[in-house]
Amino acid sequence: MTAFTGFPLAGLDFYEDLEADNSKTFWNAHKQVWEESVRDPMKALVAELEPDFGAAKIFRPHRDVRFAKDKSPYKNHQGAVVYSAQYSGWYVQIGAAGLRVAGGMYAASPAQLTALRAAIDDEVRGPELESLIAQLVSTGYSIGGEKLATKPKGYDIDHPRIDLLRHKSLTAGKDFGAPPWLNTPRAAKEIRAAWEQMRPLIEWLAAVTAQK
Repeated sequence: MTAFTGFPLAGLDFYEDLEADNSKTFWNAHKQVWEESVRDPMKALVAELEPDFGAAKIFRPHRDVRFAKDKSPYKNHQGAVVYSAQYSGWYVQIGAAGLRVAGGMYAASPAQLTALRAAIDDEVRGPELESLIAQLVSTGYSIGGEKLATKPKGYDIDHPRIDLLRHKSLTAGKDFGAPPWLNTPRAAKEIRAAWEQMRPLIEWLAAVTAQK
């Protein structure tokens, strides 16, 4: 494994071109660009971050089109995830738009969702989560995740944390685009710092949904 030296801008150009021609013919003709400018840097990045966060799963570039209307064969980005617990962890992605980092709880079992909402409802744990989210938002993160259109069963619509209670998943993310340091070793330091900023939220989510 070679050391991480950054994400070459050729990788962003590759995905921009792929968006215009998402075909096997294009992929095969430019596969070496993907390997050298996307796949290999991603492998080197997660290897460098592994001592602090754990082993990563690098997602395959092919889309699962079995039940999709869009039959485009390839994803328009490359992502990797480090799981801290079932359904929770850190995420990094590179694509035409540049770098994105994210983290949180991407899905939940029924028992986990029940536990999450009980924690949000709690007068100690609920404000803890609000504080963690406020801190992330103040430093440029956006809060996402699948949400109910209305209130969850068993909770009042005027609950002080009703918006959080609607969440079926809960994530934080930040788009960095293509800063000057993206194609340098500094990118690993920036991604590590961003993941560390999200660690309190990820650990809170993992703790309240553990073994559910």
